[in-house]
Amino acid sequence: MTEAASAPSTSTQYSIALRVSLDNQPGVLGELTTAIGAAGGNIFAIEGFVAKGPLLEREIVVNCSSVAHQSEVVEAVQAVGGVELIDWWDRTFRMHEGGKVEVLPLCPVGDRDDLSMAYTPGVARVCTAIAEDEKLADELTIRKNTVAIVSDGTAVLGLGDIGPKAAMPVMEGKALLFKEFADVDAFPICLDVSTPEEIIETVIRLAPTFGGVNLEDIAAPGAFEVERELDARLDIPIFHDDQHGTAVVALAGLENALRVVGKDMSDISVVISGVGAAGVAIGKILLGAGVGHIVGVDSRGAIVEGRENLNDMKLWFAENTNQRKLAGSLSDVIAGADVFLGVSAPGVLSVDDVKSMAAEPIVFAMANPDPEILPEQVEGLVAVMATGRSDYPNQINNVLAFPGIFRGALDALATRVTEGMKLAAADAIASSVSAEELSATHIVPSVFDRQVSVRVAEAVAAAAIAEGVVRS
Repeated sequence: MTEAASAPSTSTQYSIALRVSLDNQPGVLGELTTAIGAAGGNIFAIEGFVAKGPLLEREIVVNCSSVAHQSEVVEAVQAVGGVELIDWWDRTFRMHEGGKVEVLPLCPVGDRDDLSMAYTPGVARVCTAIAEDEKLADELTIRKNTVAIVSDGTAVLGLGDIGPKAAMPVMEGKALLFKEFADVDAFPICLDVSTPEEIIETVIRLAPTFGGVNLEDIAAPGAFEVERELDARLDIPIFHDDQHGTAVVALAGLENALRVVGKDMSDISVVISGVGAAGVAIGKILLGAGVGHIVGVDSRGAIVEGRENLNDMKLWFAENTNQRKLAGSLSDVIAGADVFLGVSAPGVLSVDDVKSMAAEPIVFAMANPDPEILPEQVEGLVAVMATGRSDYPNQINNVLAFPGIFRGALDALATRVTEGMKLAAADAIASSVSAEELSATHIVPSVFDRQVSVRVAEAVAAAAIAEGVVRS
């Protein structure tokens, strides 16, 4: 491998903006751009300019590969003659300054008449109407279109237990995506709690304000208890996106991947690496979709009946999967499998493991940001490859699912999210890739295809009505 090939790749998540003053002399701009390139920076944008006067002030955006690399690029710029670095900043941190969402009014309050309707005394009429018929709250308050994004910060991305305040940027980002992709108003609620029971009790007390609850980044196995109890005790949709959003999009991708290789869902064998929240949900939705054989593997090996020290969800997994009673490590059970679905840890799948799989293997290495195996390691060995990253084809991204699922659930006044609604969402996502578009590198639609959430919402609402899980 050449030195250039082994260099870390740059990305916008580490991009910096450089505010520079340049001498208006021939070659100065060229020296600056050369220095940035020599330091490994990738110039993403340069503010347009016309060269007038002795000095030029311009902003240059540079993609870097890490925080340390940002400093290296800055030092390289400072060393160029005829260039003064006025200021620089990390664009990702700048984007998050002050948060990413805000509350905006839906009606004007420009005079006394407006005020008398929006607030006192007119608002009392609406309060009285709701007190007499609580169903009116679904039409006359923000419950109609508002979702709570609830987290305790115990399992944030790949960062682990970082606490509720540190979890806020993720929950704010989720709220941004809800609004952007499905026009759902969502609010981040990060709880300083110590047990699943405290989450449950808090959400129950908050529930009158919201039309649905999106649980996010809550560690397993507590996440299972929280979702199960809230689903049983509340009459609004409860959706743990880390479980079901991942499962829905993974199933959609798998449906199309199987079309590419010409295999049937009922005939395949699947190995799931990682039997936490996402892994269990993937197993459940694959069973509902009719997958022939599923084996789950955690850090101690295959999940199989009789294995000691299984928590409740892993015990359920053992009882409902792995009919062949396969045991041993991931390498032991992957041989002959048609599909690998990873929601575990970087590097757990080896090239030899992939070589041992069935013909035309499908590999979804979804650990983020570092997958179970890199696509370049198995190029030419797999028929279809997917990851959780945006810099490779076939990104398994939850944003394809959760906005449309909640849009459909809210529109139908659904009381819960059923397995049938999740299967309908997966089918809607899969069908968003046309036969002409379908290929080994295009099994899921673009996350920026705004029609996906519309199709998902329609399918989910129809499924909710068909199953009778709606408020009359």
